[in-house]
Amino acid sequence: MNILDLSVASWRKSGRSDEHGGACVEVASLAPVVAVRDSKDPAGPAVALSRAAFTALVKEIRTGAHDL
Repeated sequence: MNILDLSVASWRKSGRSDEHGGACVEVASLAPVVAVRDSKDPAGPAVALSRAAFTALVKEIRTGAHDL
């Protein structure tokens, strides 16, 4: 199993996140994957997706496919 070293990742917070705890998602581009984590819990778990899977997820989110 290949483990990513996320301590060297440069995390970027979503432009839709705010300081009041709403929609806090951060992403880090790590060749060949994109890591995603909850910015309210930076030491918590992160999900690593292939670039294709990340692009597909973003497309689905934008269309509302994952709205609750």
